[in-house]
Amino acid sequence: MKKIGTIFIVLLILFFGYEAFVYLKYRSANAVSDAAFVKSDSITMLSFKVSGKIIKTAKNEGDSVKKGEVVAKIDATDFLNAKEQISNAIKATIKSKEALEEKLKRVGSELDINEKIAKNNIDSYKQKIAAIRLSIKANRTKLKKLELDKKRYKKMLKQKLISKNSYEKVSTAANSLRDMILSAKKDQTAATLNLKNVQNALTLSTIKKQQTKEIQKSIESLELKIKSMQNQLQEVDNKIGYCTLKAPFSGRIAKKFINANSVVRAGYPIYSIVDPKALHVEVLLSEKKLKGVKVGDSVSVKIDALNNREFKGEVQSILPTSASTFSLIPRDIASGEFTKLDQRFTIRIKLEKTKDLLIGMSANIAIKRSK
Repeated sequence: MKKIGTIFIVLLILFFGYEAFVYLKYRSANAVSDAAFVKSDSITMLSFKVSGKIIKTAKNEGDSVKKGEVVAKIDATDFLNAKEQISNAIKATIKSKEALEEKLKRVGSELDINEKIAKNNIDSYKQKIAAIRLSIKANRTKLKKLELDKKRYKKMLKQKLISKNSYEKVSTAANSLRDMILSAKKDQTAATLNLKNVQNALTLSTIKKQQTKEIQKSIESLELKIKSMQNQLQEVDNKIGYCTLKAPFSGRIAKKFINANSVVRAGYPIYSIVDPKALHVEVLLSEKKLKGVKVGDSVSVKIDALNNREFKGEVQSILPTSASTFSLIPRDIASGEFTKLDQRFTIRIKLEKTKDLLIGMSANIAIKRSK
């Protein structure tokens, strides 16, 4: 009986010794830690870019959502009314612009024709006046000669050297030429008056051309107004689009912050959405366990909440600073008092599969050290 007890004790010692050997060998080959948690870089807050009353929330916490799917809507009535007003104002302004353009086209064409006619008439009257002046000058020269002939014929008539008929012919010719000169002067006066009228018409045409420039400026002003209203319309269209909240990527709703019929301001969070495929594990590893741990090392991850279900992964990165580096209350060693503390470094682990994992789950990890 004593011999059996001795054998049992020896077997127990051997068993616990073997277990200790396996444990130490495992710890030597792997960096082990239970300070690990499932995290995600893709936790996104969804919010509206405009303020208003929510009329629809399509998802609840935990629901799946696809990229581009509508998750909430804001009442866009005010923006739609503003769009209609701006659209009507644009149409009215375009009609006013088109009317001015038609007027400018018509007036411009008429002014061009009138200006051309006026210039031609001016040239014509100037030539006519010049011709009348030459005619008057020539007739005056002739009249002067006839007046001398008349005096000479009168003396000759008194001396009975010529007949009375010859004298009367010269006298009649002089009177006729005098009447022609008077008529020509009247024609010259009329032509001069007409020239002034045509010149005034040309001046008026020039003034009206200045008015067409004012019409052109009005058209340009309306074009700028239309462009400004079109920009306003685009802004309103954008705001109408902002009244519909869509998922930026496929994932699950992690948090719902507000319900329908609530009034929210721009930027207020409506949903928090997570991409389940973008999960990873972060572990705070003691500096004493960092030896042999490198990027690319294989990792075994066991999740507590899933009955220690194992997930495979690899070391994606090792942050270059310890977790205490950015502590809000840094250690003060100026007094000379110093207690050496074990520092921990953050290791990021990329997982091969993420199904059933939830953000915040705790885990135990074993990083196989590189040889």
